[in-house]
Amino acid sequence: MRVETLSRKTCLRGLVVLIGLAVVLPAEAQTQRPVKITLDEAIQMALQHNHNILAARTTIQQSQAEEITANLRPDPTLLGDAEYLSPTHLNTDYLNNSSEFDLGISYLFERGRKRQHRLLAAKDITAQTRSLVADNERSLSFTVASLFVGVQLAESTLELAEKDLKGFQQTVDLSELSYKAGAISEDDYLKIKLQLLQFETDLQQALLARAQALSDLRQLLGYELVSEDYDVAGAFDYQPLKGNVEDMQMKALQNRPDLRAAQQGVTAAKSQYGVQKAIGKRDVTGQVNYTHTGGVNTASLFGSIQLPIFDRNQGEILRASYAITQAEEQEKATNGQALTDVRDAYEGLRTNDRVVALFRSGYLDVAQKDRDISEYAYKRGAASLLNFLDAERSYRATQLAYRQALASYLQALEQLREAVGVRNLP
Repeated sequence: MRVETLSRKTCLRGLVVLIGLAVVLPAEAQTQRPVKITLDEAIQMALQHNHNILAARTTIQQSQAEEITANLRPDPTLLGDAEYLSPTHLNTDYLNNSSEFDLGISYLFERGRKRQHRLLAAKDITAQTRSLVADNERSLSFTVASLFVGVQLAESTLELAEKDLKGFQQTVDLSELSYKAGAISEDDYLKIKLQLLQFETDLQQALLARAQALSDLRQLLGYELVSEDYDVAGAFDYQPLKGNVEDMQMKALQNRPDLRAAQQGVTAAKSQYGVQKAIGKRDVTGQVNYTHTGGVNTASLFGSIQLPIFDRNQGEILRASYAITQAEEQEKATNGQALTDVRDAYEGLRTNDRVVALFRSGYLDVAQKDRDISEYAYKRGAASLLNFLDAERSYRATQLAYRQALASYLQALEQLREAVGVRNLP
């Protein structure tokens, strides 16, 4: 009885352990699944962790430090001297009655509101720097989105390669049975088996393309922050777009950070012109001295100013005026470039849209149906091997072309988003 009881206890303990493992193992498997990242998450990760963009953001902090420097006042100058000292008469009476001591302080009084002009110019440069960094973020978002679409294309191509290889492997297996049964010739069987090499090669190339695409995207997201076995999440599918090019161009003029930076560049150039005009105003140096000589204490006041006869900073003032003209021309060029970018991206999107529509209008179904009919006819002796293999190649080529056309459309959509300067389009 005791042995039986121990056996039951042992069985119960084993059952509990098995149940525990059944609960724990799925949980562990779930935690070890690859992390899937959506497009929006990928862009946010890149904006937060990409080293190039983090380095670019330090230029804003550097510019803000320049504001502190620009707002500083001149330091006063402390002056002092001692005269008529004699090494043989270093006593109190001699120092008090025969030596002379001077102590003074001077200060440079800036005229023309130089400090205020410097501070305004520094703030304008900081504002422009912020817009330039935002433009870098716009470019980074586009690059991330493009690589993300590249990963989706690679994974879709890999899925197609695996499906085609599996399907054609079945064809090879059936052909081998038919050859052994005498239904087809050895030559036909070898041709079919040789064609399997292309499917296997396509699979390896698809695996390589996926690995490289994921690696390139990982570099932008923050290589050390993303696990090696991560993956992307999101539908690789057609996304229709509404809206006309004029609306897109209007949005671009309102949202493009490079255009905003060009406009701020004009403001900054005008601020620099104000700084150079202020520098043309000559500053006044004031000085107060205390003098002790012959037992008498006196105070003196001094003042000095340069006479602007030859140098009135006219060269720098003229240069700054030309810099304003340069900034205005650059703003006009950037404005035209923004409109051109939107127009080009919009036309590219429409062209790719029409190409995708052609595939979706029935050509994909035609390629699928042609392959199925050729395969059915060949297996029943109603079609030649060459016709069957040609239909197989046409089907694969059509499927690959469609995926590439879809990727080109999605890339063009991202190009339009970058050109407009916003992620949300109609």
